[in-house]
Amino acid sequence: MTRRLVDRRPSVPVDRLVADLVPPRHFVAESFDTYRPDPDFPSQAAALERLRELAGRVADGGAGARSWFRRSRPEPVAVYLDGGFGVGKTHLLVSLAQAVGVEGTVYGTFVEYTNLVGALGFAATVETLGQRRLVCIDEFELDDPGDTVLMSRLLRELADRGVALAATSNTLPESLGEGRFAAEDFLREIQALSARFEVLRIDGEDYRHRRTVTQAPEVSSDQVQAAVDARPDATLDDFSALLEHLATVHPSRYGALLDGVGLVGLTDVAPVSRQDVALRLVVLVDRLYDRDVPVVLSGRGTQELFSAEMLAGGYRKKYFRALSRLGSLAGDGAALVG
Repeated sequence: MTRRLVDRRPSVPVDRLVADLVPPRHFVAESFDTYRPDPDFPSQAAALERLRELAGRVADGGAGARSWFRRSRPEPVAVYLDGGFGVGKTHLLVSLAQAVGVEGTVYGTFVEYTNLVGALGFAATVETLGQRRLVCIDEFELDDPGDTVLMSRLLRELADRGVALAATSNTLPESLGEGRFAAEDFLREIQALSARFEVLRIDGEDYRHRRTVTQAPEVSSDQVQAAVDARPDATLDDFSALLEHLATVHPSRYGALLDGVGLVGLTDVAPVSRQDVALRLVVLVDRLYDRDVPVVLSGRGTQELFSAEMLAGGYRKKYFRALSRLGSLAGDGAALVG
């Protein structure tokens, strides 16, 4: 019998939520040693050297990092990696986490932390994350005022406990060169913490010379079914039914929803008309991308998946990121179909 995501209702214990805050699967082998600075952009080598130094400071603090910070400097390490798409910000952030030690680090995207607060409560989240030496936030988002205020407060509480902080921006591929504005926005929105953060500017070109892939290859329903039938780790769902199911699962559990899944098939994919539904889909796409799970889509695929109004609104960066990631995963899925 074909497995379906809509039949899954994962129950995730608190320790699993925190244990899942680790670097994405496709970056786990990366380190400072595997980062190759572009000699045409000296800021890359400068950022690498500075992060090596900061990693040493945090790692040397060991389990008593908080007391070490009080002795050696008035405030803990707080760094923001600012730059365009494809210059290696995530690579460097993962490398920082690896150098400090994964046992003393939590690593997640902005939305994963807001979802964690929603699942655990604010005080419990502070208490849990406050036991770590380093908290890494990839793709810090500024499009939701409420979430931004929440994260600013969370970071302030963690910094007050001596926890080191590191963050990156979520600049879109077509926004290459806008990083300076991202840094200004970030520092303005975190307000009380802005003076604590050191901004490391990372200039450069997209090292893979990628283009934004938003159009998924066309695949028929029969091809989706055949691809799913060929793999025991595949799931098959009607797109609208899956969107309804996502409303019944807390976004912090979307990762667990994909446990053991190596391929996702979706039929009758069509435009999403409601913003709350679209934002849940964005979270699912992020978790698929983190886990390198290919997808095969029938119906309209990614064509007009989000309306022009959505793509011009406050959440546009999330939607363009989702289109790019879903287009990439669908390309991987289409290659499996042949």
